Amino acid sequence: MTARTPDQSAPSAPTLWSSKPVAWLLALSLIGWGLLAWIAFDMGHPVAQLTMPMSSAWHWDNLLAVWCMWAVMMAAMMLPSALPMVLSFLALCRRNGETARSRSFVVAYLLVWFVFSLVATGLQWVLQAAGWVNPMIVSTSATLTGVLLLVAGVYQFSPLKRICLANCRTPMGFLIGEWRGGTSGAFMMGLRHGLFCLGCCWALMALLFVGGVMNLAWIAALSIAVAIEKLMPQGQRLAALLGLGLIAAGLQRLYSLAG
Repeated sequence: MTARTPDQSAPSAPTLWSSKPVAWLLALSLIGWGLLAWIAFDMGHPVAQLTMPMSSAWHWDNLLAVWCMWAVMMAAMMLPSALPMVLSFLALCRRNGETARSRSFVVAYLLVWFVFSLVATGLQWVLQAAGWVNPMIVSTSATLTGVLLLVAGVYQFSPLKRICLANCRTPMGFLIGEWRGGTSGAFMMGLRHGLFCLGCCWALMALLFVGGVMNLAWIAALSIAVAIEKLMPQGQRLAALLGLGLIAAGLQRLYSLAG
């Protein structure tokens, strides 16, 4: 049996914005930002200390705490810019009488970023063991800072970035092209969108190793950059301008080392 194709007509935007799924997503993002702020402003708390192990000999509780911190941070940063896609998916599901599928879509999307958080946790351990980042994940190496800035800037102009960004910027196009029926189909669609989002943003997320995860201004700046790329009418051009700025900053940092 072929999967049922979605009816592209949708409920009005005000109706969708007032829906429970959207309220839950906004609440999750706000809770995430609140937890990040608490850790940043109360670093002496025992739980906050677990996220800042002082040596390379991490214990299991440090690994779990650091992964949770990354997972919370990714949810807080990425959920707001994913709202247009979730709204479009919810609209199509409502027209087909399948509103429960939106939960599977969101869970799969977050799963991608939670796996990324696992990789980031391992990378943090490696970089801290090498002495290139401190316990607050701020780069202590000018070389690392320059390379990360340069890589992030160059990646802004890569074909993979353009493809992933285009899919993130066109929710209805992505959903119609990737439509699958049933709860498992919604889960696969969420995974696909999460992977496109990861392909779009991973290099910018790597810049968290430059400014640190206790620097709320730095985290907010990266979140805004991601949102502008994905949501603004001229987002692709602004992404290119950001790329040029990152390349210039990276080259300046590396040039200062050579001098």
